[in-house]
Amino acid sequence: MSDIRLTERNDATMSASMSDRIVAITKVKYSIVVPLHNEEENVTTLYARLKQAMEQVSESFEMVLVDDGSSDRTYTLLEEIAAVDSRVLVVKLRRNFGQTAALAAGFGHASGKFILAMDGDLQHDPNDIPKFIEKLELGYDVVSGWRKERIDNIILRRAPSSCANWLMARLSGVDIHDFGTTFKAYRRELILKIPLYGEMHRFIPALASWYGAAICEVPIGNTDRERGKSHYGIGRTFRVLFDLLTIRFLLRYMGSPLHFFGGFGALGIMMGSIISAVLLGIKVLRPYQNVFDQHGSMSVIGAVLIVAGIQLLAVGLVGELQVRHYYSSDHPAPYAIDRLVRLVSPEEHVVGEEQGRV
Repeated sequence: MSDIRLTERNDATMSASMSDRIVAITKVKYSIVVPLHNEEENVTTLYARLKQAMEQVSESFEMVLVDDGSSDRTYTLLEEIAAVDSRVLVVKLRRNFGQTAALAAGFGHASGKFILAMDGDLQHDPNDIPKFIEKLELGYDVVSGWRKERIDNIILRRAPSSCANWLMARLSGVDIHDFGTTFKAYRRELILKIPLYGEMHRFIPALASWYGAAICEVPIGNTDRERGKSHYGIGRTFRVLFDLLTIRFLLRYMGSPLHFFGGFGALGIMMGSIISAVLLGIKVLRPYQNVFDQHGSMSVIGAVLIVAGIQLLAVGLVGELQVRHYYSSDHPAPYAIDRLVRLVSPEEHVVGEEQGRV
């Protein structure tokens, strides 16, 4: 008989080590990562649909289901599913960290060569997965879903989303229509290089372009939520606009922030110095003239420009130090694992024990 392995850890590092041991035992080709938060009404149906769709693919697969601090019965149902299917890995986070962190946790514990991500509210159709797999097999690194025929509210969702997607395509240079959907597929070696934090999951194609990834998109279905309450609102759309500025900055100056801040700093110092030099020349040529009384505002402007320019240069240098630190140190995970749950077969127990003796 098989039994259920339940591991509990207080931090992400220890949980990750357990995950690495399981990954070594159960290497698969496709990993389906699904973040879930208070989706008790959809969990069982989602599992059934995913299982049916992936069994038709005829390749090895696993489902990495991440409970993002749910307060309902979502985790209980996930644990019951994991108890009967060894292809299911349940990752329980210690609290609600948000969708980006939940995806990062799923990616970090997935073992597949290819990783697919989708929402857990049944608005993504698992029967679209073969479209993603076909593109991955053709050599693409990132395959993004495109909700070509959207049925969302035109004022609260569709119009703001269209504007944000247009801006993102222009700012990032990645010519796709739908950055916002979670339904995407990635090559494992690429997605693990991309640091995810905040709400950056929607901009993964833009971040992947920095690594020279080959990106394409496929049309996907878009259906209404069948059960449960949506976690999206108009406030989320406004936050996207600020994220757009962040992405633009990251894509252009992630490796050299001094080029951005230093340019403005040098310009401020130069303009302030010119103003100060002109005022100094007036004082030298007209020693009896009170320059500050007649040109006091220009004196203040010149001084402020010089000080602001020096400060911007300092910010740029601090940014360079942060970049150096980023590339020379380990990066903490944006989540904390409470436990991992997976059914372990007797064969895997034997393999694990032999590896432990070695």
